[in-house]
Amino acid sequence: MTANIYDYQNQRVHFIGIGGSSMSGLASLLHEEGYQVSGSDRARSHKTDALAEKGVEIHIGHDAQNVRGADVVVFSAAIPAENAERAEAFRLGIPQIERCDLIGQLMENYPFAIGVSGTHGKTTTTSMLAQAFLQAGADPTIHIGGELDFIGGSTRRGDQRDFIVEACEFHASFLHFHPTVAIVLNIDEDHLDFFRDIDHIEQTFAEYVSLVPEDGWCIAWGDDFRARRVCENAKCNHLTYGLGEHCMLRAVDVEYDARGCATYTAVLNGTALGRFHVGVSSQANMLDSLAVVAAASIRGLDMEKIAEALANFIGAHRRFELTSTTDGVRCYTDYGHNPAEIQNAIQIASMQPHNTLWSVWQPHTYSRTKTLFNAFLETFDRVDKLLITDICAARESDPGDIRSEMLIEPLRKRGVDAVLTPTFDDAEAYLRAHWRAGDVMISHGCGDIDLLNEQIALHGDTPCGH
Repeated sequence: MTANIYDYQNQRVHFIGIGGSSMSGLASLLHEEGYQVSGSDRARSHKTDALAEKGVEIHIGHDAQNVRGADVVVFSAAIPAENAERAEAFRLGIPQIERCDLIGQLMENYPFAIGVSGTHGKTTTTSMLAQAFLQAGADPTIHIGGELDFIGGSTRRGDQRDFIVEACEFHASFLHFHPTVAIVLNIDEDHLDFFRDIDHIEQTFAEYVSLVPEDGWCIAWGDDFRARRVCENAKCNHLTYGLGEHCMLRAVDVEYDARGCATYTAVLNGTALGRFHVGVSSQANMLDSLAVVAAASIRGLDMEKIAEALANFIGAHRRFELTSTTDGVRCYTDYGHNPAEIQNAIQIASMQPHNTLWSVWQPHTYSRTKTLFNAFLETFDRVDKLLITDICAARESDPGDIRSEMLIEPLRKRGVDAVLTPTFDDAEAYLRAHWRAGDVMISHGCGDIDLLNEQIALHGDTPCGH
């Protein structure tokens, strides 16, 4: 039976893998709640440094002795039972809580707990929601899978009414949550190393929505037939949004500016809620902003304040983030790692003034590269030049039957100017030898591809704040 974090108030909680985006945020939240927090990670990072500055005890490297004296241990799905610290916790009889169970336990005490799910757009939408609720006068507790400057990181402790959290479907993690409002942005193929197929993915989203109590809400993109089906079959209240006439909340009179940022009128069941401008580019971000308007409407927040927040929103880190202007080239990085997300980032990049549009892609995991191989071939048609690095293995071992170089020839046959640059040094050298002032470069992936942008900025001429 899983331990409950509330049984260990004011006691020592040890996080294994504390430097992770979600884990560091949870550690910060518990520290602010008065728990004695410690943690370990394999490498030092700005997240571990930030926690140490707050007074959290940080250990670099995993060692059995790190867990001794802890009252309860928190671990993520990436930490196996064989980990030295988990093994020692088992030996000593120290209770353990998986990260997703901890998030679920924290959500339970909130009457308005929003879980933002979907194959794409979770971090951006959760960030939009966070900023919108705060600017509209609410005081939400927030847990985002990325970093948002508006809240100074990935988490924020608020009052006991609103909880806003990113709800990830990988390993069916979100089934541990307790949402009273479930947002389903879209349902698409991904994580096929865990899910059997798209029907299994949809079934899992339906299970997630079934967690919402009958007086709660499901909000879903009505133009995605799978998301709409999950929403309309839910036992709770439901609200669909989108562009189609069948949607309950619609964006009408949509206009785009030169940067690709949308302005639209939101109409809910025939009643106009106001005119909204979105501070980030693309139709995908416009649709995600509609989900924010839907949640804010249910919550009864001031629509003028919501409009102001959406207009001021500049995005979360690693979501089409400008990292530098180097040699006159604007360099962006984007966390998107499956075909739909990468295509959206390329669409946004293509809207920026540019000469040559460069894409640098780090494929993420062997299984994703293999199962979505043909879809990836269709992803880069709009770029002028594509560089592909070695595959980021992440949690996987090399199966020996898939390599980045296998993508090059099929892409070239399709007309994509693709080049293999195995390392970040190779990619930077190729870029610097061939790009020209006025070009735009965007890197893609949820591995460590952002380090390429960091080293370009370090060696460049104009680093950029977010």
